Amino acid sequence: MESMDKLLREAEIAHGHLCAGQVLGVRMAMLGCRMLGIEDPRGLVTRADRKRLVTFVEIDRCATDAIGVVTGCRLGKRALKFRDWGKMAASFLDLGRPEDPALGLEAIAGGRAVRIAALESSKQRARELYPHIEGKNAQQMLAYRELPDEELFSAEWVSIPLDAREMPGYKSARIVCEVCGEGINYDREIVVDERTLCQGCAFPELRYYQPL
Repeated sequence: MESMDKLLREAEIAHGHLCAGQVLGVRMAMLGCRMLGIEDPRGLVTRADRKRLVTFVEIDRCATDAIGVVTGCRLGKRALKFRDWGKMAASFLDLGRPEDPALGLEAIAGGRAVRIAALESSKQRARELYPHIEGKNAQQMLAYRELPDEELFSAEWVSIPLDAREMPGYKSARIVCEVCGEGINYDREIVVDERTLCQGCAFPELRYYQPL
């Protein structure tokens, strides 16, 4: 694993600025990789660990960009999954090691995984450590670099069953929606009244956009 300082510099470049959320995201992803025994998730030195990770993020904030930098997981690689729960948390799923007898984990669909969540108490710890510094972001940026993992995060081993169609590298036939004529990938089509439709045409009231 690269040093935290180097990863923070890369996260700053990727995100556009460095903030407390970036520090938290880097630390969170480093801990997840360490718990899974993944030393080189981006495959910078060896290809052994590359493509082992699928990461589920639960918030669309600064930490998510930092997590992508550390893990190498990207939406475009289908290795980054977004669940809009509004939580500063992420789960790290190891596809390459389905069992670890030392931890007493049984083989599960998709491998083994750890979910890590930021502790609310870390904000108070930052205020306690740096009361003389103005601004919570400045306090937290310093504290989040220095606090031990157990004062920043909760961590639990979890099971994340992953359907084959959610896997990176999954291939499927491209289906054309019978209403709008647009192509559909990754088995996302829906059959309604014997017609094959995209989700937007099947459930127009649930579309995130509406035609003008």
